[in-house]
Amino acid sequence: MTGSEAPSPTSPSFRLAYVPGVTPTKWVRIWHERLSDVPLTLVAAAPAEVFDVLREGGADAGFVRLPVDRADLAAIPLYTETTVVVIPKDHVIAAVEEVTAEDLADELVLHPLDDTLDWERLPGVPAKERPATTADAIELVAAGVGVLIVPQSLARLHHRKDLTYRPITGTPESRVALSWPHTESGEPTELVEHFIGIVRGRTVNSTRGPALPKNSADSKQQKRTDKAKQPARKPAAKSTGSARTKSGGGKAGAKHSRNSPKRGKPRR
Repeated sequence: MTGSEAPSPTSPSFRLAYVPGVTPTKWVRIWHERLSDVPLTLVAAAPAEVFDVLREGGADAGFVRLPVDRADLAAIPLYTETTVVVIPKDHVIAAVEEVTAEDLADELVLHPLDDTLDWERLPGVPAKERPATTADAIELVAAGVGVLIVPQSLARLHHRKDLTYRPITGTPESRVALSWPHTESGEPTELVEHFIGIVRGRTVNSTRGPALPKNSADSKQQKRTDKAKQPARKPAAKSTGSARTKSGGGKAGAKHSRNSPKRGKPRR
């Protein structure tokens, strides 16, 4: 790559972190539609590491799981996930639509080290050892060693043909939020503000967000839309005064001509 082809160090870009189970596809697509000249890079991060990624500048914003330390990070809650219990397909629980924490009283409940739920007390019979990851716990469930309680998105992420899951009540829920580092001004950067607007469903013409970059696709579209909304100029009215005078004069002249005696030679 030659020097002229090298990207400018000041070219804007946006890095978005996300934890397992969160699917940012929809929001990323809208970003590319609205800010096509600003590259967006996805940064996968473990739940326990994503906050340090944000603090250390590894990402401009990120999808995280609450709670968030508000001392140096800002966050807006987005949605609450359904909690499910992952079981083998031939498990007795698979015969019901929903279970409670009390229904697991006699079950070995696995508790991986990367668990995303805030437990006061884990239901069921605790395992002697904790699996290192959720993926490891899924393997144990498939082997018939215990069951696992996770947010539904993680159950889908680690889907296996020999496993299924059922909603469970009486257990903690996982809440997903968008988080970003505090700035000196206390306000999000322009690009973060743009992404907040996308996540919150603001339209491109919303007056709440910052102006789009001049070269962005939606900035150009917005200019075309604003121009289309301007009232059309009415053509200048043609002056009819002289026409009326001429027309009126013509009619009056014709009338006077009919009523006046014809001029000719004087009678003798």
